[in-house]
Amino acid sequence: MDVFEAVEQRRAVKYFDPNHKMTAEEIKKLMSSVLLSPTSFNIQNWRFVLVQNPELRKKIREVAWNQSQVTDASLLVVLCADIKSWEKQPERYWRNAPEEIRNFVVPAIDQYYRGRELVQRDEAMRSCGIAGQTLMLCAKAMGYDSCPMVGFDFDAVGKLINLPSDHVISMMIAVGKAIKPAWPRAGQLPYEEVVIEDNF
Repeated sequence: MDVFEAVEQRRAVKYFDPNHKMTAEEIKKLMSSVLLSPTSFNIQNWRFVLVQNPELRKKIREVAWNQSQVTDASLLVVLCADIKSWEKQPERYWRNAPEEIRNFVVPAIDQYYRGRELVQRDEAMRSCGIAGQTLMLCAKAMGYDSCPMVGFDFDAVGKLINLPSDHVISMMIAVGKAIKPAWPRAGQLPYEEVVIEDNF
């Protein structure tokens, strides 16, 4: 499946086969591809919690409007971000770069993020959004369906997964084998309304 086909076929599926299990190899392949998603300054600030424990899934479902995909999908990923990743040994993000590039970029990371809490959070959300789309498209290319989710109590899920205080949750994504098709597309806005040339 090429990328255009994956984009066209990816839909938010709500009902998954609870008996289907992804193999460890499939999960590793999927998540390894997601780790190639871009991040600003290569700080790789996303963190992916793969919720495997059935009892934990049930507790998350209780604070997620009782949505069945939380427990029935083969994989539940909580997309989080470390909003302080920029100051945690930033040289490791550029360890393989030539010295002159490393000496330029690593100090720039500190200059860009320090004291700019809103930027740190915004960057976390951007990174998770990009990674989330990568995850869903790669899942589709592997023959799986997915559902991005924000319909849950973020604070409650944070407690359930022991989210560190300097991390945030962006969304959850359920991945698995659909047992019902997605709803029909509700209506795309006209191309001319959303694609603007040069300025508004």
